[in-house]
Amino acid sequence: MMAASRELHGVQHQLETTPWRGPKRHYDILREGLIALLVVGVVVVGLASFLGSPDDPAMTFKAWATDMPQDFYDTTVSELAGTSESATYGPPYNTGGTGQNLGPVNLQTAMGVRIPVDPATDFVITPLQSQAQPGDVSAALSRWAAATADQRTAWTTAYDNALNDPAAGGDPTKVASGDYGPVPTLASGLEAMAASGALDGILAAPGNFYSTDNTKQILFMGDGGYLDAAASATHLQGNQWGMMNETGSYPGQQWLAPFSFWYQLPFFNSEADSGLAATLTANGDIYIMAIVVVFTLVVMLLPFIPGLRELPRVLGLHRLVWRRYYRDGH
Repeated sequence: MMAASRELHGVQHQLETTPWRGPKRHYDILREGLIALLVVGVVVVGLASFLGSPDDPAMTFKAWATDMPQDFYDTTVSELAGTSESATYGPPYNTGGTGQNLGPVNLQTAMGVRIPVDPATDFVITPLQSQAQPGDVSAALSRWAAATADQRTAWTTAYDNALNDPAAGGDPTKVASGDYGPVPTLASGLEAMAASGALDGILAAPGNFYSTDNTKQILFMGDGGYLDAAASATHLQGNQWGMMNETGSYPGQQWLAPFSFWYQLPFFNSEADSGLAATLTANGDIYIMAIVVVFTLVVMLLPFIPGLRELPRVLGLHRLVWRRYYRDGH
């Protein structure tokens, strides 16, 4: 056995060290590199000139409050009431929800709250307190601060329900009278603050000159209909392959195609209320992430997976690529 192993090693060593005696061809790597650079440069400049690049203005709270004031107002009330998507999302932002499950495992709960976000305080109260306000808004802030947690809940829940009542339809001018405390004034104050442009500067970098953390701004804007409407208008919704596009039909992040593909399948965008499709849709993000991770691991570990690692040899594509070499009898 040892002798056979040594003989095999010797043969391998001889093959690795024997000079190449097959056909040779002159290759100028500098010339090839220059040609490749010129070709790619022409293609890039040509496509950039033809397709251009979208330069849409940034979405701001000022634009939201100006273009869709009722939607901004309603969203502010939902933040105070704790009924917004951010308030009920759960980890890593808060304990308002349980998050998504991967089978029996809830990874979000296991990781815990790592980025604490209190929508009522972070999105409404703190921004209002950060600058001088009109007398009615200042009085509303003082009343809010002096109230107990139960009293705040009673006010916000009552007003949120009244605002979403079919008779009001989200219009604060049609809300039935009731004990809503300072909630309507706080919502109006934040709307006015946003319309003036002040909220964009305060919520973007509270207490800091520079900030690169846009988590709270995105969460707040995502709770309303403004961001969703903009996504639909520019074909960026999930069922429009939005993860792959910049805006409209422009080419975008193609590396996200393995993720976006799964969202197009019926069982990951179902509108069913129960059953497997409803479960998969409700927990779609974590399932799709798991699928992509599995496929990534298969590609990474392909040389070590019996059967799959034999596919290149069985398919013989290398013989097609190097057909001239094999045609000459090698």
